[in-house]
Amino acid sequence: MSKPAVMRRMQEIAHVDVNCFYASAERAFNPALEGKPVIVLSNNDGCAVTRSPEAKRLGIGLGDPWFKLRPRAREWGLVALSSNYELYGDISSRVMELLGRYSAWLEVYSIDEAFLGVKGEPDQLLELGREMKAACRRHVGVPVCVGIAPTKTLAKLCNKWAKNNPSFNGVCRWESVPVEQREALMAKLSVIEIWGVATRLTKRLNAIGIFTIADLVRADPVAIRDKFSIVMMRTVLELQGTPCIPVEEERIGRDQLIFSRSFSTPITTTAGLRQVMSVYAQMASARLAKHDLQAKVLTAFAGTSHFNPNEKSFPSTCVVLPMPTADPVILTKAAHALLPRVFEGVKYVRAGIMVTDLRPSGNQKPLEIFGNPHEERGIGILLEDVAKRYGRGSIGLGHAGIRGGPDWTMKRDMLSPRYTTHWDELPLVKAA
Repeated sequence: MSKPAVMRRMQEIAHVDVNCFYASAERAFNPALEGKPVIVLSNNDGCAVTRSPEAKRLGIGLGDPWFKLRPRAREWGLVALSSNYELYGDISSRVMELLGRYSAWLEVYSIDEAFLGVKGEPDQLLELGREMKAACRRHVGVPVCVGIAPTKTLAKLCNKWAKNNPSFNGVCRWESVPVEQREALMAKLSVIEIWGVATRLTKRLNAIGIFTIADLVRADPVAIRDKFSIVMMRTVLELQGTPCIPVEEERIGRDQLIFSRSFSTPITTTAGLRQVMSVYAQMASARLAKHDLQAKVLTAFAGTSHFNPNEKSFPSTCVVLPMPTADPVILTKAAHALLPRVFEGVKYVRAGIMVTDLRPSGNQKPLEIFGNPHEERGIGILLEDVAKRYGRGSIGLGHAGIRGGPDWTMKRDMLSPRYTTHWDELPLVKAA
């Protein structure tokens, strides 16, 4: 049975989203943070990427740099934390595993949100939403909001209402809200609040007299398709109650994979960037192999700081591979094509690779003389398995396996313990 056919059998779609996910994950193991303004910083403790409600009330904006906030942190009682990706990933998996108990159809949309197919009478669906909300708080320790509606787009909108209107108490079902109240709420929200509508599209919609969600709901879907795209037409139909976006069992990016990070200490040598490119290429190989994908194009890039007026260098190169592959050796050699464009002595603060034109493995088997031996022997998967068991940096091919290389790892000076993934950082409970 096709997924759209399955979706037609579903009465409602629930959208569950963790509130201020990174900050909530930190509070789950450190209750002392409750009620305090908390921000979680980006890579290398750069800027605020998550703000607790208390931090938002202080006027701290998304993306505000830490060096500007730090002087007033003590005055505000502001707690800043480095990104604890190991903890967040584990908390996310616990939330998704818990939500999977409530529906046979679960789509993990991102690290902190998911869609579920749900059935039941109106009162039953509201009770189910409240039950999921309470279960996430009780069993995982994080607060969530739940939106329930006939379509994904409306479910996302209901979740936004549930989060921003205390009267809903964290759970909102579309059909349970009176029509007059729904129309009033949609009339107050700009179209930029709709799932998938960004700033540029908002300006184009404003140019034809569509300013609020209510305006877009009244629009003709065919006219919207002609002026914009079939995707925007689906959005209008979804807002009008017609399901157009099916629930997917698994979302795997099939357009591109990107491995990129800024460095704690700038890299000034070709040798240093060679090691970075080698590590990222082999990480890409492992990820491709894990999802049975191959890439036909690899792009490598690096860059200096935009705040450094004395040095401006942003080299990049695009390599079309001989054939679709996930071979770590071929990908590493392709990534090294960036090195001739790098200047010795220049302070590079960021680098990465991107693989595109992804295709399922085995679609086109190469002639024997053109086969990739490392790919056939599963070297990419082997590297990933060893790294999972013994830690990142425990194994690598060529320059990716060199120890004691340049200090380009991420800076996380305010990192909280990785409570659930490292034995020596497990929380201790003492009985009084």
